[in-house]
Amino acid sequence: MPIVINLDVELAKKKMSVADFAAAIDITPANVSVLKNGRAKAIRFTTLDAICRVLECQPGDILVWVDDDADASSEGAS
Repeated sequence: MPIVINLDVELAKKKMSVADFAAAIDITPANVSVLKNGRAKAIRFTTLDAICRVLECQPGDILVWVDDDADASSEGAS
């Protein structure tokens, strides 16, 4: 998937558990896990706002676009 979610990195920086984080942003720990593991298909702006507020970060700290085509072309060059 070309969008990588670095939620685990930001949680580690804040030394925050998934359970505490889930309570702080008012979603279930299971949904935090879906986000952390990159299995989410979408995210609400209100949820992204809550994540950034609680972790004191920017959306770009959480969501990173990775060019899948660059990976494929570098594999073919070997």
